[in-house]
Amino acid sequence: MTPTISDLPDACLARVFHFLSPTERNRCSLVCRYWLIIEGQSRHRLSLNAQSDLNSVVKSIFSRFDAVTKLSLKCDRRSSSINDEELILISQFCQNLIRIKLRSCRKLTDSGIESFTNNCNKLKKISFGSCNFGAKGMNAVIANCQFLEELSVKRLIGDLTDEIKPGVAAASLKMISLKDLYNGQRFEPLIIGCKKLKTLSIVRCYGDYDKFLESVGDNVCGLVEIHLERLQVSDLGLEAVSKCRNLQILHLLKTPDCSDLGVMYVAEGCRLLRKIHIDGWKTKRIGDEGLISVAKNCVNLQELVLISVDVTCYGLEVLSDKCRKLERLALCGSDAVGDGEIVCIAAKCVALRKLCIKSCNVSDYGIGALAVGCPNLVKVKVKKCKGVSSDGVGWLMANREPLMVSLDKWECW
Repeated sequence: MTPTISDLPDACLARVFHFLSPTERNRCSLVCRYWLIIEGQSRHRLSLNAQSDLNSVVKSIFSRFDAVTKLSLKCDRRSSSINDEELILISQFCQNLIRIKLRSCRKLTDSGIESFTNNCNKLKKISFGSCNFGAKGMNAVIANCQFLEELSVKRLIGDLTDEIKPGVAAASLKMISLKDLYNGQRFEPLIIGCKKLKTLSIVRCYGDYDKFLESVGDNVCGLVEIHLERLQVSDLGLEAVSKCRNLQILHLLKTPDCSDLGVMYVAEGCRLLRKIHIDGWKTKRIGDEGLISVAKNCVNLQELVLISVDVTCYGLEVLSDKCRKLERLALCGSDAVGDGEIVCIAAKCVALRKLCIKSCNVSDYGIGALAVGCPNLVKVKVKKCKGVSSDGVGWLMANREPLMVSLDKWECW
């Protein structure tokens, strides 16, 4: 007798489903009852519209998808979201969750989050955005989730007057991301209590963060990546960051109080830096002096993105001489970067593979220098450089095969 698809072992059919998109899986589940059951039992990731009427279908949904480990609950801002009772009901069906994402669930309170994490205490990754609970709920998360490794908090609307303390989760947390918070400093006790913390991201949080970073620098020495964006932080904060000797990735974006001195502090203290992104925000406070310090101290640098930072041939020559491993370079929005700087890069940066130039005073002459320089170059992106024409780019591509050059189609790495 000829074997049919129904003769496949359950595990084999489930494996096939893992290669399909969510839409394709949904279609396959309609083929027959057997496929419906196996598709449900093999689905580990689920994303649901978290409106208030979800309660009526929670039991039927999670009876079918009883192996879900990654759950996303998102509600439209104009709609009424699920409440504590519905979240607790979900937690009773999903006690094996390892990832949860809650977005715009404005009816959830501290009590609901506490009950949820009591049931789902195996969580490794948590992301909260625009939710209505506060410090009490966050402390419950930290107290209950002993395996937690990643925590992302964005626009938390509830009361954050109390500090977020290091509970059992502090022993396992490796990544913390804070965005759009009025009282982000309340997370300081938690952060300095996370001895295994590797990544810290603070974006658009209000208040002075110099003292906050001083505590971090004194207590969390294992940080590998720091992302600071649109933050009130000065050179004193960067001096504190320089104590993180293991730092390899630094994003310093739109922090107008930072200058060359702060960059020098970091470069001298964090000599293992591999990736640096700096957005000077046209304050003219970061330039060649900071770049030269980076070049002299961070010889393992592989990626450098400079936005609104006025660097010249003087700084770029030192960079190319000292940072022989530099593979990716982006120069954006700088009035000081012109043909001379591109000629310098072409002549000196022998390891460079990707070059991005945006809104700089560069012409076809500077772009043409890349035809004979940078022997390992494979990709060039040029955007909003008025002096660069399609003819110039065409000439470069004709004389430098198989170099890929894109004009006015820029994106940052």
